[in-house]
Amino acid sequence: MDIFIQLTLNGIIAGSIYALVALGFNLIYGTVRFFDLGYSALIAVGGYAVFFLSRQVGLPLLLSILIGTLVAGVVGYIIYQLVYVPLRKRKASNMVLLVASLGIFTVVQAVVAILFSSQFRTLSRPVDAQRIFYVFGGSITEIQVMILATSVVVMFALAMIFRFTLLGKSIRAIGDNEEVSKIVGINTSRIIGYVFFIGSAIAGLVGILVGFDTGINPTMGFSLLLKGVVASIIGGVGNVYGGVIGALFLGLIENYGIWHIGTEWKDAIAFGLLILFLLFRPQGIFKK
Repeated sequence: MDIFIQLTLNGIIAGSIYALVALGFNLIYGTVRFFDLGYSALIAVGGYAVFFLSRQVGLPLLLSILIGTLVAGVVGYIIYQLVYVPLRKRKASNMVLLVASLGIFTVVQAVVAILFSSQFRTLSRPVDAQRIFYVFGGSITEIQVMILATSVVVMFALAMIFRFTLLGKSIRAIGDNEEVSKIVGINTSRIIGYVFFIGSAIAGLVGILVGFDTGINPTMGFSLLLKGVVASIIGGVGNVYGGVIGALFLGLIENYGIWHIGTEWKDAIAFGLLILFLLFRPQGIFKK
């Protein structure tokens, strides 16, 4: 029973990270309808921004976290304005946008590696890394509790934005039909810019949280993006809430799946699950 509880807790923590990645990815994909590979590089941007501000500049850690999240958001917004806006004005195809996002991913990752080297780094932790809580025979660290709580807060905040604000309603309208949204007077370019800022800030926050738990390196974002995309497809691509459910489902299945086999099978389990959904339920658990 203790092993089952521990695997369940591990799955929930992993799922909360995947859920944040899926939230940001689905938010962007749901409005612009292309696979943004550059999103993964912004995960590293957030983590390294906190590393630079807290370790090298000496700012308080909480202030570094806030600024690091904003830095990732601003970088994502600048990328949108400099690269994606001109391409979208020229009616570039999704394939062209995908290749452009691959270029952005490569450039940003290389810049991070040049500035900070490719060595594995650790972040100063805002809570006691050694403090452990016991839940029904399983254990969870204080940092993991912080990760779970942060994920819940971000999910709730996004849900409130979508449900009660004009920005949220505009984002949903653009996701339904961008051309009609323009006709009814929505400034779609500006709203999509906000979407890129919010989604990129979430990506940066993911990098910070993962950095507190396991550390950071310039290539950390790509594997997390792949898991977020798998979670999005399982939950329903473009469905923000579905991505959260898909992420929790993926996190649990991954951890239950390695009960009697090695942890190196985790990725195989995740992508095996992806193939099953693509074959038998390509729309995911929830439709768009």
